[in-house]
Amino acid sequence: MARKALGLRVGALVVAGLFLASGVLHLVNPGAFMWLMPPWLPLKTELIVISGVMELAAAIGLIFKQRWAPVLTVITLLAVWPANWWFAIDSLTSNPDIALIAWLRLPLQIPLLYWAWKAPVQPRQNS
Repeated sequence: MARKALGLRVGALVVAGLFLASGVLHLVNPGAFMWLMPPWLPLKTELIVISGVMELAAAIGLIFKQRWAPVLTVITLLAVWPANWWFAIDSLTSNPDIALIAWLRLPLQIPLLYWAWKAPVQPRQNS
């Protein structure tokens, strides 16, 4: 029903929903994401907040079918992917209990990238 009301494809709706939830969490509790951050990154809290803002902007853009939203969403997903790779590799030795989840997350970003790129957008207005 939500998909029909928004006029979004299921994949775009999934990406928008995940980005809305994650973006809010990034802003409400950035410290909860600190353990996912590679040690070599500077300004970790600031990067977490920026990624949360980008996720919220991308989600809102997808919901309102803005032409820039698929590109912003893909850029955001690609920007955080290196940190996800670092976390998956690091978890093998630092937290083996989480390693399986960390490694399963990596291929899940591929359909998110595809769904974001294929998200419907409003047609251009002729002036």
